[in-house]
Amino acid sequence: MRKLALHWQILIGILLGIFFGVLSIQFNEGKEFVLDWIKPFGTIFINLLKLIAIPLIIVSLIKGISDLKDITQLSSLGLKTFGLYISTTIIAVCIGLLLVNLIQPGSFITDNTRQEMLQSFGGEINQKVDEVNKINERRGPLQVLVDIVPENIFAATSSNSNMLQVIFFSLLVGIAMIMLPLTQIEPLKKVLDAANDVVLKIVDIIMLFAPYGVFALIVTLIAEAPSTDMFKALSIYAVTVILGLLIMVYLIYGSFIYLFGKKNPLEYFKAILPAQLLGISTSSSAATLPVTMECAEENLKIRKDVLSFVLPIGATINMDGTCLYQGVAAVFIAQVMGYDLNFSQQLSIVATATLASIGAAAVPGTGILMLVIVLESIGVNPAGIALIFAVDRPLDMLRTATNVTGDLMVATLMNKTKL
Repeated sequence: MRKLALHWQILIGILLGIFFGVLSIQFNEGKEFVLDWIKPFGTIFINLLKLIAIPLIIVSLIKGISDLKDITQLSSLGLKTFGLYISTTIIAVCIGLLLVNLIQPGSFITDNTRQEMLQSFGGEINQKVDEVNKINERRGPLQVLVDIVPENIFAATSSNSNMLQVIFFSLLVGIAMIMLPLTQIEPLKKVLDAANDVVLKIVDIIMLFAPYGVFALIVTLIAEAPSTDMFKALSIYAVTVILGLLIMVYLIYGSFIYLFGKKNPLEYFKAILPAQLLGISTSSSAATLPVTMECAEENLKIRKDVLSFVLPIGATINMDGTCLYQGVAAVFIAQVMGYDLNFSQQLSIVATATLASIGAAAVPGTGILMLVIVLESIGVNPAGIALIFAVDRPLDMLRTATNVTGDLMVATLMNKTKL
């Protein structure tokens, strides 16, 4: 009997998760059962993916860069990759702003519903705002650059939120290897080749657990979800975000793949489906990275030197889905709270969301922290985030899938360019 493809296994896990999640909330003790006996397996799966993310980045990035012929190839690849990521991010924010101004989802929320949401989630949002304010306290304009350079690589590798620092160190090692004669670095290259094979085998082992981990994550999501009344109240807002994400994925990315990647978009989307589904399940670009790289190499046939550089960078700085949501959410909150944003303030959203996406941690919930920065930049009270908190997690899942799709799109385009 032929083994079922990974994307079908994950999809079955998602569907069964939805079924058992809905079933569990029909019983009084259903939620407690899910939290005690099912949620831990989802947490274990996420931890496994995060466990291998940093070793995968270090090994593959150093190996990919050291395989390049000279520094000029690296600079060409880096500039083109960064330019593409920034361009698609700006496009994403503009699509979000266009849709939210056309649909006006804020006009569908009544004053009573607004007060209910602010009371329900206000305390939790205030904690998020305080967290961002502490991070931004006494930060100069060049603090972003300072944060990229680690003072201790072992401390940097202790958290996935330090992904840019790990990438910086890996780039430094790879560049040093390019500049040295092959005879001096050949033993290290052999070690890296072996380490790369080991890491990829660990990814294969973790993926055996993927359908069960995804099942646990989806069941937990449904069991922990707020009341359906709040989802109904926010349905127009959620539809606006989802519509924007669909336009970004299938129209913008599809056009880039067809026009510049010279690929059939349908074949491309089929090839990356496992990464998209895992992105939906985990809400984390970093956790999805092992499968993203596997799809790039095995399904899209992208060169190792390209994917090992482009995808880890993308998992950190490419937040197209998140930035699109920033645009929709910021204007939606302003509409509900009675703020009238002018054109210059909306341009400020584009600039702030784009800059905030660079270096944002590729972990669940980053969008909320980024949104605090965006709202403060246009003078809207960040407490208004409580209005959208009820639907943030399911939308976060879709945003992550969009981010992952964008990473793979850029990698596909870079694979076509001559370095």
